[in-house]
Amino acid sequence: MSKSLAFFRGKIVPSQEANVSISTHALHYGTGVFEGIRGNWNAEHKTMYVFRMKEHYERLILGCKMLMLDIPYSVTDLCEITENLIRECGYQEDIYIRPLAYKSEELVANLKLHELSSDFALIMIPFGSYIDSDGAISCCTSSWRRIDDTIIPPRVKITGTYVNGILAKTEAILAGFDEAIMLNQDGAVSEGTGENLFMVVGNEIHTPLISDNNLTGITRDCAITLAASELGLEVIQRRLRRSELYLSDEVFLTGTAAHITPVGKIDNRSIGDGKVGPITEKLRTIYARTVRGNNPKYKHWCHPVKMGNSS
Repeated sequence: MSKSLAFFRGKIVPSQEANVSISTHALHYGTGVFEGIRGNWNAEHKTMYVFRMKEHYERLILGCKMLMLDIPYSVTDLCEITENLIRECGYQEDIYIRPLAYKSEELVANLKLHELSSDFALIMIPFGSYIDSDGAISCCTSSWRRIDDTIIPPRVKITGTYVNGILAKTEAILAGFDEAIMLNQDGAVSEGTGENLFMVVGNEIHTPLISDNNLTGITRDCAITLAASELGLEVIQRRLRRSELYLSDEVFLTGTAAHITPVGKIDNRSIGDGKVGPITEKLRTIYARTVRGNNPKYKHWCHPVKMGNSS
């Protein structure tokens, strides 16, 4: 039997007890950083495989540095906290793990990060598909531009910045699309609302530069590695223009929640034949095996948490 639990103020408690005051600084100002981590259940192994947990927490610590969040945990500590909570919750299904470091001061009239106290919390929930589609999805180019690094650094997951993607995602869904693609302030392709973007032309894969205001995506890094080592294809990182996407053979999105998601249409124009492209399909298949601990070559990406007998 699974339980809904949280790590909150230094201990594991029932989720309904993990509450903050209405005066909490992070609630009012978005002064927090978070990660999204996948736990992938492998029933055959009776094991939860937490995908690239160490790398997620390394990025969280970088975000903490950016916001002057002084939490008393190392990357090793955070991995141990996560493993303990997984065992205590007892989920035997895919889960989404959400760590959050935030300014916990109950004070709303102070904009000086260095004067505010910080805390860390962790929750996890059962989680399936992020985008509800088995085939290729449809995207639109958002009218909302991606935030610039000179405004708020987009390469780490600062809570307040996600309003940017939420506005774009909502616009896309209300217009009948599955997802939005965001451009930066110069009109170059940046990323999706919660995913990095890749474009395939012939046997070449291209992706926007991190300097075009992208998150330093961990699944992005996986796709680059798998393309090279499994398909023998180099990923070219360069500035992309919107019109290039229309004329490409394939487009796909990558993210912890989205995995590898093929794009069949952008702005009502078919990409290739509008179906899942062959390179995208190969990468998606390899990635799906890898995240569940079924690819020995990349077992180092999977942190195993044994859960005992399956019910």
